[in-house]
Amino acid sequence: MDTKDNIIYGVDTNKKITPIMVRDAMIRCYYEAHCNILELASDSFYKPPKEKFEEMKKSHVQDLVETLICKFGDDFNNPSKDSLNQVLNYLKKIASTYRTPEIINKHVNEIKLLIDKLD
Repeated sequence: MDTKDNIIYGVDTNKKITPIMVRDAMIRCYYEAHCNILELASDSFYKPPKEKFEEMKKSHVQDLVETLICKFGDDFNNPSKDSLNQVLNYLKKIASTYRTPEIINKHVNEIKLLIDKLD
């Protein structure tokens, strides 16, 4: 979450929130959480130049979210509130293998706050 109280992963909670904004916040949140795990995994593989590796990590997380949104029957560029909730729950399960419940719940609750603000 950003330092301002009303900003959650780049989304101003005082303004109108769209599903795309929530989707992007979810990607940003999961990237930040998952980044360290991808770094550790990279030690076992060929390590590309740093800028290429950052690009690969971001692409991996975006592809994961896109795949999940489609799995739950929506379009990545027009996700529904329901599919965003389903993706969030799925990512929560994945994160439970490498994060504490307290950390996971903190971030899940932040994203849920955004989802709940959707019309």
